[in-house]
Amino acid sequence: MGRAYQNRKVSMAKTAGAKTKVYSRYGREIYVCAKSSGIDPNGNLALRRLIDNARKEQVPAHVIDRAIEKAKGGGGEDYSAARYEGFGPGGCMIIVDCLTDNNNRTYNDVRQCFAKNGGKIGGP
Repeated sequence: MGRAYQNRKVSMAKTAGAKTKVYSRYGREIYVCAKSSGIDPNGNLALRRLIDNARKEQVPAHVIDRAIEKAKGGGGEDYSAARYEGFGPGGCMIIVDCLTDNNNRTYNDVRQCFAKNGGKIGGP
């Protein structure tokens, strides 16, 4: 294996990581939308919009179908929406919307991000 193989390998790993991030984000969003408002895209306009956006981003059909099946079956993770408010540098108000399966971990992550950047977070 030569240098060209190593360069291709690094490039492929970078694009695969970016794709995985997009696929998992759409999978979670579709799961939460289908779980809260119904699994039929014809009756759930938000779900239809998410599916259309996912297809534009070239998310594979099996990722979309798996998220809808998970919402239908009730098994697997149970994601919930969380909203945090805080003050950023200079006193500007920041609202953070999160999708989480563990509220304590998410609160600590958001608080850490605020602290690193010179902000303050409100109560949990």
